[in-house]
Amino acid sequence: MRWLVRVFILLAVLGGIAWFHHARTHRPARVEEAGRAGILLIGNGSEPATLDHQLASGQPEHHIFHAIFEGLIAPLPKNPDGDGPGAAASWTHENFTTWTFKLQPSGRWSDGTPLTSADFLYAYQRILSPRLGADYANMLYPMLNAEEYHTGRLKDFTQVGAKAPDDYTLQITLKGPAPYLPSMLKHYSWFPVPRHVIEKHGKMDDRGNTRWTRPANMVCNGPFKLKSWRVNQTVEVERNPHYWDASNVKLNGIVFLPITSDTTEERAFLDGQLHVTQTLPLAKIPGYRESKSPFFHSDPLLSVYFYRCNVTKKPFSDVNVRKALALAIDRESITRNILRAGQKPATGLTPPGTLADYRTPEVMRFDPVEAKRLLAAAGYPDGKGFPAFDILINTSEAHRTLAEAVQAMWKQHLNIPVRVLNQDWGVYLESQRKLDYQVCRAAWVGDYLDPSTFLAMWQTGDGNNNTGWSNPRYDELINQSFREGDAVKRLQILNEAETLLLNEAPMLPVYWYTHSYLMRPEVKRLLPSLLEHRSYKAVELKP
Repeated sequence: MRWLVRVFILLAVLGGIAWFHHARTHRPARVEEAGRAGILLIGNGSEPATLDHQLASGQPEHHIFHAIFEGLIAPLPKNPDGDGPGAAASWTHENFTTWTFKLQPSGRWSDGTPLTSADFLYAYQRILSPRLGADYANMLYPMLNAEEYHTGRLKDFTQVGAKAPDDYTLQITLKGPAPYLPSMLKHYSWFPVPRHVIEKHGKMDDRGNTRWTRPANMVCNGPFKLKSWRVNQTVEVERNPHYWDASNVKLNGIVFLPITSDTTEERAFLDGQLHVTQTLPLAKIPGYRESKSPFFHSDPLLSVYFYRCNVTKKPFSDVNVRKALALAIDRESITRNILRAGQKPATGLTPPGTLADYRTPEVMRFDPVEAKRLLAAAGYPDGKGFPAFDILINTSEAHRTLAEAVQAMWKQHLNIPVRVLNQDWGVYLESQRKLDYQVCRAAWVGDYLDPSTFLAMWQTGDGNNNTGWSNPRYDELINQSFREGDAVKRLQILNEAETLLLNEAPMLPVYWYTHSYLMRPEVKRLLPSLLEHRSYKAVELKP
């Protein structure tokens, strides 16, 4: 009989395992539960470095800010790159130089405090305050006297081209005509900040005043407000009942998940943990494309992938070395054999389509013979004596794959010793700011539809330059472009500036992007955008 007892025990155990497996496999996926609750689960790449939108400079932060803040102009729900009403209900201009905005009469911060034109003046003064050290202060440089105030040449902010005739009228005066200003105003550098909360926790221009962005303290003016921020886990936002257009917000909330591994993010999506991914493993893209997966999306993007060179460190202070590195990169091979998602080799910095009438200079090319000659002219024939250096990347399988390909090209064509150094997002950003690197990967998504969004950042001292490179003629050309009223002449000036930049090569363009990702079919109206703008209030979840 003992054997029979053993059989019953074994059957019970097996039955328990089968029941557990059945319960586990039939448990509703996280996306199903979130869908019923009206919560969008979205991959967001790296952990955000900050939720203070006047101190940020990255894409992970950009995506969150479009949910919790709103500028004068907002992405159109049916076309995120179009210009729709935001904090401003309407606007007019005189010769594209003097712009007048009428604010939403029902505009409120998420604590119910009225949103007024004074909040915008305070925001502009804060981001332009030299002591704050905002990377994106230059975005306001088209505004009259903004650059002079930011650089300390002008002390009186009332002389800057921003005025508030009354609580619900804001007037912006520019250095010269800028038809692209509405597109520019959708960038978070122009968004308002809550003076009554910032000054409750510190001074206006204190970079260390981060308490105002904690969930218990933060107030927002977007369709959603901050609910929680669990570092390295989630940033969660919920509906903002005080938003001027709250009745048209479809979702109840969004959860942003910082998943740095492309493979982990894909697995989370396939396991029902995400509605939308930020990206995809490079090796998997051809398979998704060929199988015509209903989840796979590949959208055009106004963005460039490049490498920065730290020109303050030898041997990268030598233009011949930088040009040799640029000429030894086989961009066609990278896009065809590694990326394989429709990306284009970058012959210049500004992606095609930034502006219909602008032609990008075709300077970057693959020429290993000329690269060797330039390296020898710099004193390193066949790479002899060239010091070992690192390509700095932030955590990502895709960045490592690409860096290792470039590493191999530089070894093969120039015979120079190269390593790949990985750092987490926040540390990586700080290394760039401090110029604590030799060569580092970078990318830039256009902030508005104009070539200057790719070119203005390379001016002397700009917070997004981060190369140490400076050229008086380049600075002069960019400033000239802001003042030029003739559209044709202005683009000629910008073309001359880009040509100069590419020939100096403080940065080495590699390819122009496409955005490949996975999205579940129940996600509606999360639409493609050349600038990665998102109208979250239009997004909904429908089976």
